[in-house]
Amino acid sequence: MLRFRSLGSGSSGNATVVEAGDGSQIRRLLVDCGFGIRQLATRLGAAGLGIDQIDAIFITHEHADHVGCAKALALRHRIPVWMSAGTHAALGFPDLDGLLQVAYDMAPIDLGTLCALPFTVPHDAREPLQLRCTDGASHLGLLTDLGHASSHVLQQLQGCHALLLEANHDPDMLEASGYPAFLKRRIGGEHGHLANHAAASILTAVRHASLNRVVAAHLSAQNNQPWLAQQALAQALDWPAQAVDVASAVAGTEWIDVTLSR
Repeated sequence: MLRFRSLGSGSSGNATVVEAGDGSQIRRLLVDCGFGIRQLATRLGAAGLGIDQIDAIFITHEHADHVGCAKALALRHRIPVWMSAGTHAALGFPDLDGLLQVAYDMAPIDLGTLCALPFTVPHDAREPLQLRCTDGASHLGLLTDLGHASSHVLQQLQGCHALLLEANHDPDMLEASGYPAFLKRRIGGEHGHLANHAAASILTAVRHASLNRVVAAHLSAQNNQPWLAQQALAQALDWPAQAVDVASAVAGTEWIDVTLSR
């Protein structure tokens, strides 16, 4: 069984738990931990988990809302932490006391019942990676923090049964916002964040009959509305808007099972 749960998604912090297996064979990967340790423990507790039940950490890139307490968490609880060499360098080469595992584009991370495949994305970070996760049968794509979908990105999302997909902003809301011009250019640029319509275009490119759960993630609190993201993504899938889930910054999502059919 493969399932996942966002613990919170937005500019204030991001973390997602991916779980695979049954009984004593369950493995759990924490993808990003952009909160303080106490807050992360509280969010894990709401998911029915303790920090001691996390088997590994994966950091997608060096931005603070994704790194958060990663070093302290890893060292305090002796949890292996995966990240690219570029992310490690961008963080100033922190000493992880032997817990660092270097992640590479298209090099699988085998956790037993759970396998995660990192892939590169275009984002304004040193060497950002996103993930495709599987238990051997079901497939989950995790894709946030990128300015556009390269052919490499689209290839890695083919055949996924569930997606957690960035829908960061509505371009009109971003343009009308009080953000300075340079920040608007960064967010809307080729290495920034996905607009609703760009996320919808990704879904159009990767949709298939067995894609049955989509979660809109990393929504801007200032430059988007959940209903706008839902509307755009649902239209690309020919689904009702309410069929698209939204990961909130405060509560994330409930546990979502990744199944082969709706």
